[in-house]
Amino acid sequence: MGFRLLMAVGLLLALPGYSFAAEDTPLLVQAPTLSKTEIVFAYGGCLWNAPRDGGNARQLTTGGHESGPQFSPDGKFIAFTGEYDGNVDVFVMPADGGDALPWMFRQDKIGPLVGTRTWGGLVGISNYPSLLDGGFVTAPRAASYGLHGEWEVENHGIAPDIEVENEPASIAAGHDPQLERAVQVTLEALKKNPVVIPEHPPYPNYHQN
Repeated sequence: MGFRLLMAVGLLLALPGYSFAAEDTPLLVQAPTLSKTEIVFAYGGCLWNAPRDGGNARQLTTGGHESGPQFSPDGKFIAFTGEYDGNVDVFVMPADGGDALPWMFRQDKIGPLVGTRTWGGLVGISNYPSLLDGGFVTAPRAASYGLHGEWEVENHGIAPDIEVENEPASIAAGHDPQLERAVQVTLEALKKNPVVIPEHPPYPNYHQN
């Protein structure tokens, strides 16, 4: 079961934006952590990632209170600290994105989801006392339920509308089947619903008598 999920149409058409938290959030690159292929860092209270060999940074979280990212040894997961509602908790999400974004993407009906089912986490931990030696022991206990009072994500994940596996042979050949299918879906949607660009109005002349 894969962890990657691409959000077609709405996400691929959107321009990358920048989200800043409260004024006291340092707008500095902080706490970079490395995997074999990626760099993840905190900036403006959110987590971002970028390829190690260069490229554009991508925003991973939007809560505005995340810090201290750390890759798992295999590079598949990222642990980070999140401060919400006055509680400082530790969260874990897949390195290529968590469950919350595709859940919200579907909830807002922005477009179809392309890829494979997400890992089914979205569970945090909080308020565990430290041990005498300075260490700590945790257990997941802060799961999220949906708008209809059901546990929609934990141990289930977000299923795609269009399931596409990234086969190792395709990746080795330089292809990305999930991304390619998402682009195809987006182009087909644009043909059915072309973007209408409004006509440019004439420039005003403020020097008329």
